[in-house]
Amino acid sequence: MELTAAEVWTSIVDAARDVLPEQTFRTWLSSTEAVGLAEDTLVVAAPTRFAVEWIEDKYGDLLRELAGNIIGRPLHLRFEHHGAADRLVFPEIGTEAGEVVAADPSSSTPVPAAAARTGAEGARVAGLNDRYTFERFVIGGNSQLAAAACRGVADSPAQLYNPLFIYGDTGLGKTHLMHAIGHAILRRSPDTQIAYVPSEQFTNEMISAIQGGRTSEFRQRYRRIDVLLVDDVHFLGNKEGTQEEFFHTFNSLYDAHRQIVITSDRPPQEIPGLQERLVSRFEWGLVTDIKPPDFETRVAILQKKAAEDRLTLDEDVIEFIARNRKASVRQLEGAVIKLLAYSSLTRREITIDLAREALGPRIEEEAATRVTPTEIRQRTADAWGVTVENLISKRRTKPLTVPRQVAMYLIKTTLDLPYTEIGTLFGGRDHSTVIHSVNKVEADMAANAEFRARVRRLQDDLAH
Repeated sequence: MELTAAEVWTSIVDAARDVLPEQTFRTWLSSTEAVGLAEDTLVVAAPTRFAVEWIEDKYGDLLRELAGNIIGRPLHLRFEHHGAADRLVFPEIGTEAGEVVAADPSSSTPVPAAAARTGAEGARVAGLNDRYTFERFVIGGNSQLAAAACRGVADSPAQLYNPLFIYGDTGLGKTHLMHAIGHAILRRSPDTQIAYVPSEQFTNEMISAIQGGRTSEFRQRYRRIDVLLVDDVHFLGNKEGTQEEFFHTFNSLYDAHRQIVITSDRPPQEIPGLQERLVSRFEWGLVTDIKPPDFETRVAILQKKAAEDRLTLDEDVIEFIARNRKASVRQLEGAVIKLLAYSSLTRREITIDLAREALGPRIEEEAATRVTPTEIRQRTADAWGVTVENLISKRRTKPLTVPRQVAMYLIKTTLDLPYTEIGTLFGGRDHSTVIHSVNKVEADMAANAEFRARVRRLQDDLAH
């Protein structure tokens, strides 16, 4: 009896489990699956390109040897990445002749809509990443407004915030939230035409359409979409021709009450080389930002990732990573991948000692140069003309409340200590008091230029 691809691969990974460390097996092989068997070649899918390269490099010979022992003849194994994010297929559009097609930007040949949808979920047809859903997004103080706005757009497209403009540094979750909007809308209304497109691709498609004499098709493709998700719009800066086309596409969709969601690494007015009329339109709806996650949010992100990927990470390891990687969610995920790779390479279980060995240098360098909470309290007290003893006392008079809140804000933003730990530095105050203080200082800085300048000067002094 001939074995199926799935049966052959199951036998191979079962045998591999007996010779590989359990954590190595769970990390690299448990999420793989066989997708085809032809003659002497077994095609195996892995969830990421990194996993493909790692499995082939580190375990390819072992797996081929096990395969030969199981089926009694040499078997070639080919590992591939079968992620949904690799396929970017536009939703159905109508042609002038009335034929419905799915427009594929990478090809000049129309693809029948039925073929484009065969075997694919709505999210894949829209070019969305299956992993980027609201359920998988960890909301923290850094992203509350952005996440709430995205939920509102998903529940009521083109009614609440149109356009929705989200900005922030790379790797903070802007693209994740954008895709989550698409997934949520498609779950409720599967026939909605949604397209996710990086602005660089929009530019390249427009150039290709002009060169090939297909500008009418290009415009039709975009202007019949129900929800347009444009990523990294700052790349349109100084591209006059692309901005002109995008301006008219924006107007067409907006006037037709279609939803537009845009992301950028900075707010509209700070994008170099962006036409004022586009800046104005981007600000018609809601402009909101995502900041780097604080310590508590980073811990929650790592805990969620460990649970989803079935990883065993002790709390002390998670906290170490959270303190070691602060800039972005992507940096956190990269640290986990590096730690897993280091564990597999050294064939050692993940412990706090292994984490320090794999990730430690950066945090040690930082610890040697950063200011201390004691120094921040003292500098803030001096700047406001009060004593540290009064700063941490229970007294709530305004001359003490303001510098106390500023000191809490500076410790949080400079050292990113947990709220509970900051509370203990100020007479054992509750973490909710610290959260309120940080938010109050941020709000006052936004509303009062003189106060903002005073806090900024203190920040600069602490940095030197």
